[in-house]
Amino acid sequence: MMFNGILKFTQSKTKFLYENSLFLQNIDKFIFLSIIFVFLSSTCMSSDVIGFVALITIFLTFVKILTKPDITVRAKSFELWLLAYFMLVIVSLAGSTLFHLSLKGFFKTFTYMAFYFSMVQYLKENKSKIPYILGTIGLCISFEAVVGFLQNFAHVEEISTWQDVSSLNPEEVMTRVYGTLKPYNPNLLGGYFVVGIPALYGLAAYSLADKKFNVSLAWIICALLSTVTLFLTGCRGSYMGMMVIMLGIFAVSAKYLWQNYKQIYLSIVAAVVVFATAALMFVSSLRARVLSIFAMRQDSSNSFRFNVYNSSIEMFKDNWLLGIGVGNQNFREIYGLYMKTGFDALSAYNIFLEIAVESGIFALIAFLGFLITLIKNSVQFILKSEDMKNVILVSACVISVCAVCVHGMVDTVFFRPQIQFVFWTLVAILSTTLKKDYQG
Repeated sequence: MMFNGILKFTQSKTKFLYENSLFLQNIDKFIFLSIIFVFLSSTCMSSDVIGFVALITIFLTFVKILTKPDITVRAKSFELWLLAYFMLVIVSLAGSTLFHLSLKGFFKTFTYMAFYFSMVQYLKENKSKIPYILGTIGLCISFEAVVGFLQNFAHVEEISTWQDVSSLNPEEVMTRVYGTLKPYNPNLLGGYFVVGIPALYGLAAYSLADKKFNVSLAWIICALLSTVTLFLTGCRGSYMGMMVIMLGIFAVSAKYLWQNYKQIYLSIVAAVVVFATAALMFVSSLRARVLSIFAMRQDSSNSFRFNVYNSSIEMFKDNWLLGIGVGNQNFREIYGLYMKTGFDALSAYNIFLEIAVESGIFALIAFLGFLITLIKNSVQFILKSEDMKNVILVSACVISVCAVCVHGMVDTVFFRPQIQFVFWTLVAILSTTLKKDYQG
């Protein structure tokens, strides 16, 4: 690989520097601290600050690979799809009619991709740190769960119009919690829970496998509290994501429980179904919120999304090859030519439609190829591996990826940094843990 040849040449020239620098020999410690701070800052800092912290991680990683001897870069099959997607984003940028706006969006995409690369390079040599990184994500999710839970009892007021109350009785109006994530938005908090809650259940199972029963109990309490608070966000897309999470957990746990603990397994599944049904029956605000998913055009939020989808499809038809260029500012400018009066939008409210509009049909194919290959390899690993701890890690990460994609089919928060950095960290854990590409 030519890139590794260049790396080897550079490392040979900086070998003396590395061997005589205390900072470079301990650079992994600084990378670890910067990674942790990315997640901590996500809970309360602005997007610019979170991005700046991530850039520190990226900078330290590139210093490391250019100076530390014998570091090489290898790509798994799903990462080749991801590389193809990124290359097509660059082509889309070059062909954008609003290059300066698209350039801003490209820098965000570059930051996310480079952060993923940095995570892979770090975890490759520091697999023992995976539980600590997941634990940090879990603590951040738990913090937001506590804040959101308290906000529900404080009956926080809406900062903007977050639900259509025109056809609701007062007792059916939900207090939608939004935590401390910026900008304040219950859909963002809901998406944050979707990407992070599988890590909480995974940590509980991981601790149980380690026979750390008290730690496992603490994580399961955090997971259950976060699950409850997810429903308090009123984010209907996150409800769909949570359904995927529960189905994924049941499917994976069946591998270990079905044969020897069938009755316990069925009892747990039945209990969850009964609890969810009871919640829908007796909590009127939750029932109204869930039923609004099926209200179609009768719900103003649904109707707004349908209008955005229709306009975005028209945008795609006119720019199907290379797209309009990445970035919400770029999207908003072009969208103005297609939107229905009074229905301005920052994005397409669908991950896959957004990618198609911004970067064209081939970028969408590459991104889908990345997801399909990643999920396929992960499922095959779960089915074949006898290493329970690694199965737990892979399961938590791939369930999160699937849940985020389902949520992202009806919402725009996937592209927020709070979700992106957790998402790409989980993909990096998959890249590190999947020891080989299973080919079926």
